[in-house]
Amino acid sequence: MIAGMFEQDFVAYFIFGILLNFVFSILFGIYLSKNIGVDEMINSKGEKIQSSLVAISLFIPYVKMLITLYRVSILQFYFLNQGKTHKEFWIYLTHED
Repeated sequence: MIAGMFEQDFVAYFIFGILLNFVFSILFGIYLSKNIGVDEMINSKGEKIQSSLVAISLFIPYVKMLITLYRVSILQFYFLNQGKTHKEFWIYLTHED
């Protein structure tokens, strides 16, 4: 038993978490590219390096999905509700400033 559940159940939750991560990440990427435009995203992308914690979290089920949902909430509450644009959010995500 791993964490109080059988190995098969643990692996199933693990795989489901990774699949949810990719689904949420892809949907969020499509949403941003529809609102900003792919060419504009490529031209305005900065050189900000993703933290190693985010990269490692891919291997922990549901954590990367929660990070993506956190970014969605930042977009909604901090940027869109204050009248800022999707492009300003993209610059916030990809630039060091």
